[in-house]
Amino acid sequence: MPSVAVKLYSVFFKFMLKHRLQNRIIQIDNNGSFGVTSRPNEESIASPNPLFTDGVATKDLHVHPGSSISIRIFLPETCLNSLDSDLKSRVRISTQTLLRRNSYGYYTTDNVIEKEKNMFNNHRRSSVGCSSNASDDHFGSKKSENGVLYRGYSPAGGKKSSLRKLPVLLQFHGGGFVSGSNDSTANDLFCRRIAKLCDVIVLAVGYRLAPEDRYPSAFEDGLNVLHWLAKQANLAECSKSVGVEGRRGGGTELRKSGDAYGQIADAFGASLVEPWLAAHGDPSRCVLLGVSCGGNIADYVARKAVEAGKLLDPVKVVAQVLMYPFFIGSVPTHSEIKLANSYFYDKALCTLAWKLFLPEGEFDLDHPAANPLTPDRGPPLKRMPPTLTVIAEHDWMRDRAIAYSEELRKVNVDAPVLEYKDAVHEFATLDMLLKTPQAQACAEDIAIWIYEYLVEERERKRNEQRDDHGQKKFGEKLTAVAEGAGLLSPPPDIGGGTGETVGEFVCASEIPINVIATENITTKITNVEIDLALDIFNKL
Repeated sequence: MPSVAVKLYSVFFKFMLKHRLQNRIIQIDNNGSFGVTSRPNEESIASPNPLFTDGVATKDLHVHPGSSISIRIFLPETCLNSLDSDLKSRVRISTQTLLRRNSYGYYTTDNVIEKEKNMFNNHRRSSVGCSSNASDDHFGSKKSENGVLYRGYSPAGGKKSSLRKLPVLLQFHGGGFVSGSNDSTANDLFCRRIAKLCDVIVLAVGYRLAPEDRYPSAFEDGLNVLHWLAKQANLAECSKSVGVEGRRGGGTELRKSGDAYGQIADAFGASLVEPWLAAHGDPSRCVLLGVSCGGNIADYVARKAVEAGKLLDPVKVVAQVLMYPFFIGSVPTHSEIKLANSYFYDKALCTLAWKLFLPEGEFDLDHPAANPLTPDRGPPLKRMPPTLTVIAEHDWMRDRAIAYSEELRKVNVDAPVLEYKDAVHEFATLDMLLKTPQAQACAEDIAIWIYEYLVEERERKRNEQRDDHGQKKFGEKLTAVAEGAGLLSPPPDIGGGTGETVGEFVCASEIPINVIATENITTKITNVEIDLALDIFNKL
């Protein structure tokens, strides 16, 4: 059972939350399309710090000129290391007892099951602070074009060989859609912990709150940030093509190819490139993490990313984490009946929050935003990314989250569930509970699970690069063979008689090189020449 202190704080918390929700029903301040993303009078705010004072540098960005959508970037100090960091250097075995129950469908392959035994055999882990690796070349006082003095980390000031590319994690805070913020003290501490443990760049999203902005504003804001991330990656590539890097955030002079080229780059948006993301972000390894109602947003964004497919390139969502998602439905589950008056967020308060969030006249507990089991919510579940769900023993929303994970596993999506005993809703993210052993254990469990998919995606990309290199190498050698035999182009049924050399055709082809080498791809090549080509291929 939760401690006496937690129980007492829960009573006070629910009293204050009920009072605030009722006041918002009476006094709705409509801010138009700009919206509200935080309520400073209700919670403490943490200021951004662009220096690696505790291993993580942070700064705030306003990403959409037409609304109040913002992000806070959390950049771990490990981005300055040229060597790949090992997860084991960030977590260590401790002698604490296991603080979570057996998971539902946790890990699916034999080698990962063995890894689980080694990592979780009645032990827990705790974080180790990262050593300071920041070079003075990355820091300094600089003036930007608008004359504002900037003192903080600037990747443009360091050596490029020392810059690492890190995965990007989009984090959506909780608060029942009506409160919370990406820059609150509690969310700031949680994101710092995730950035260090997972070795990722965290983008904490400040979405618009209800009732000033009802559904689908918060969901659209989450998707807009994902599109913004894709745009940033493309702008960074455009900037490199003309020899210009981003200049915001550090104020460094970056017009390497002259002022004329700099003006051209600015016309295409180079001045809008975010330098931290341009230098260190790897959007092809993107993870979504949602806390409470943020889990609903993360799941929505994941579905839209699946539908968009290549349109989001180079962004690729490789996994998502739903921490005690804010799911509900008209037909109550066992936990919704038994734990209806549970700690901090009981069912009555959450229902009131849904009334404030859903459009007036459209309140329905089976709304697609509320009930994950509602049919026709989006693409088939089998196309969803791997999904880790975190639940608490004393959370009335737990059963519906488990049911959603079960539906994902039925279609062979890796969807484990971690249940923490004696835990309450938001046990790993609420200000009072952030420093508890359970909160620390939860963050470490998330880091270990995410690490598997980030490494898998990195290895897949490396293999693709090796395959592309091998295809080109074989094509060049096969061209030499063909030219030696007087065959400068493939026949019409192969290359269309366009004048391509056989090797050029091989390089442009998507046919695997072993298939090309073992099949007579042109009737003009004799068996002797094919044997020679095969001999070259076998020596590659």
